[in-house]
Amino acid sequence: MNTTTNRARMTKPLCLALALAAIAVLIAPALAAGPKTELLWPKGAPGAKGDRPADKPALTIYLPQESKAPTAAVVICPGGGYGALAMDHEGHQIAQWFNSLGVAGFIVDYRHRGKGYSHPAPLQDAQRAIRTVRARAAEWNVDPAKIGIMGFSAGGHLASTAGTHFDQGNPAADDRVEQVSCRPDFMILCYPVVMFDEKYTHRGSQQNLLGKDADPALVRSLSSEKQVTRETPPTFLFHTDEDKGVPAENSVSFYLALRSAGVPAELHVYQRGPHGIGLGAKVPGTSEWPKACENWMRNRGLLDLKAKK
Repeated sequence: MNTTTNRARMTKPLCLALALAAIAVLIAPALAAGPKTELLWPKGAPGAKGDRPADKPALTIYLPQESKAPTAAVVICPGGGYGALAMDHEGHQIAQWFNSLGVAGFIVDYRHRGKGYSHPAPLQDAQRAIRTVRARAAEWNVDPAKIGIMGFSAGGHLASTAGTHFDQGNPAADDRVEQVSCRPDFMILCYPVVMFDEKYTHRGSQQNLLGKDADPALVRSLSSEKQVTRETPPTFLFHTDEDKGVPAENSVSFYLALRSAGVPAELHVYQRGPHGIGLGAKVPGTSEWPKACENWMRNRGLLDLKAKK
């Protein structure tokens, strides 16, 4: 028998095995970096009504590929009228898009009327999410000064509320998460509910959050365009002219309030697209909003210069 031929036959399987092993080593980090979900309040959320999954707000963590420098992060609030959550097209798809830009995404599974909760539970959960990302910034390779919040529809109201109602944390708290600020460094509001008790209000969102006979002072305090100050974070907004569910006047009113307060802001109102279009991939013209948002983030120094362009 030809010894050379035998060696060749033995070498091929060995080479194949080594190649497969090398591929496994290469893809293992990517598999390990998949999203994971953690409770926002491991010891129980404030005001929890029980021990059901609905009583346990959570954070789903999407981290980008490893970066030498800390990255920006965005806390994502899906919409749903404060009665449900559009976790896919206003949550997971958005976090994946941010990852493609080298930005960490954190989706908030917050409490709402559909889970048996009203104000202040959603705001508590959004604030806790911001604090959590900031407190654990080093663990997740996040820049603690580049943590924003994003919201769609009623999630946009929640995000705008977090951007107008915040504190610097409690240094004396036993919980290290509660020691840090819940102020977002920037906001991204997508066809947001903003105005309460006004002509263009989305009544369903207001009633789910506050009930039908809320104190007028509380209603005003949660009408975000009335709460803007110089301390409100820089904001990107997008809406569509065809949105009948939440009219574009909501974004316009917030933009004008930001402008009046001297807060940097950018507003895009596209002609086409119904309410709730997410990334808007199939809507000509409106599908450009993610690129406009990316450029806004880049102009504000939130993206790595080498990130996707």
